[in-house]
Amino acid sequence: MNFPVLAITLDLDDTLWPFAPIGARIDQVLHDWMLEHSPATASMYPVQAMRELRERSFRDNPQLHYDLSALRRLTLAEALEKSGASMELLDPAYEAFYAARNQVEFYPDALAALRRIAARVPVAAVSNGNADLQRIGIGDLFAFQLGSREHGAAKPDPSIFHAACERLGVEHAQVLHVGDHAEMDVAGAMRAGLRGCWINREEHTWTHSELQPDLQFDTLTGLADWLDAGASNPQR
Repeated sequence: MNFPVLAITLDLDDTLWPFAPIGARIDQVLHDWMLEHSPATASMYPVQAMRELRERSFRDNPQLHYDLSALRRLTLAEALEKSGASMELLDPAYEAFYAARNQVEFYPDALAALRRIAARVPVAAVSNGNADLQRIGIGDLFAFQLGSREHGAAKPDPSIFHAACERLGVEHAQVLHVGDHAEMDVAGAMRAGLRGCWINREEHTWTHSELQPDLQFDTLTGLADWLDAGASNPQR
């Protein structure tokens, strides 16, 4: 399929790197940190209990689903308070979490493909997560980073896609959103008027009968190859 792509918006977690290993590392790093700085908290909230507390905080605070950092701080604050720890530990505990959160391991294809893509068109990160591209070391490959926390609403809300297109200065129909999640990324972007590219690494089945992705690849390399082949240039 040929159509013009003048800019790309790109999801991060589970598109450039898998999140599951990061989540497991975070759980262990936080537990080790609590063992050193607040043993009472570590005792009351071992890894599984802290995970359950975080999941409950998420369920109980739907108004904060766009702000995963606020939800994490809420979880840490409750754990510290209920275990009788000093609330002065909240900021350093959050920093221990955030350092671990930004230790990512890219999919084998992702970084090289991202560099190829960014050399062709402007790329903006549009994510519901709280990764920091500067800490990760790839900020120079992006025009900007738009997170749901900063925007005030999470994908698939159309407003975050509209805001990205406005900042890019590109018409919606000439922006391709790329991501792993069928609903939050691809269907959400397409309903907002963007083109949608599904990075389907796990061979999931597409279930949105009312629309189909404009593009689908099992790696980000597939998209880089498509761009290099000139398929985004309707005059070629």
